[in-house]
Amino acid sequence: MADKAVEKAEKEAKASAISYARVWGESPIPPALLATLIAAQHARPPQFLPLLFPPALLFSTYLNISDYKIDAAGTSAAWSGLYLLLARRRKHPLMQKWGTRGIIRGATMGLCAANLLGGGFVYAIGKRSNDASGKDGAGIV
Repeated sequence: MADKAVEKAEKEAKASAISYARVWGESPIPPALLATLIAAQHARPPQFLPLLFPPALLFSTYLNISDYKIDAAGTSAAWSGLYLLLARRRKHPLMQKWGTRGIIRGATMGLCAANLLGGGFVYAIGKRSNDASGKDGAGIV
């Protein structure tokens, strides 16, 4: 009896974690927020390589708003993963990690990881439906 209740609770927990990842990957807000944080960190003084990421992430937001949710999730996951690799290469002393810039950098890297997981999940399980309008990424079927 107790085993069935535990199994049911585990299935509900898995379903909710999967639904959270799916909703996160389909949302246009995380890539836009990530683009804002990246631009704020690297605009002054201008660092040109990291400033290539915000336009790509904003394009991902545009794709998502244009009903290409699966393609937007894959694009967001790819660019978030690339930025995460780039940001992890920079090393900072311990005292700089707890300042304002360090906390924003940590939040940006956490958001990159969440985008990578959520967008990658949506892109991996998404199926494109061929509707009458001819759009490929109309949503998850």
